[in-house]
Amino acid sequence: MVEEDGTPQALVLRRPDLLIAECANILRKKVQRNELSKEEALLAARLLQGAEIELLPTRSSMEAATRIAIELDHPAYDCVYLALAIDNGCKFVTADERLLRKLDQSRQQALRARVISLTDAAQP
Repeated sequence: MVEEDGTPQALVLRRPDLLIAECANILRKKVQRNELSKEEALLAARLLQGAEIELLPTRSSMEAATRIAIELDHPAYDCVYLALAIDNGCKFVTADERLLRKLDQSRQQALRARVISLTDAAQP
């Protein structure tokens, strides 16, 4: 384990689901950019909280996500989702054009095959 300030407090929390933190942060950014009001962001959070979305634990994907992040030189947050898609035999849909470009430029065609752009996924 890598110790840093706040490690003991973080260990108390254990198993945070990455998607929850990502969604909360996105809603915060949208309020900050005046794209949503505070009330709209809180409503969106309540709707997401009640949505029937299966949240998968991410711990088992840590090594794979780290390997992918290093190989692609890309933030591990996105690579966790990609590793989960691989582990679960499904596709990962993303609007992250930077990630898509890196995958297109990499020699990791198996990784690229697991990712679909949001634009392509939205096509009928």
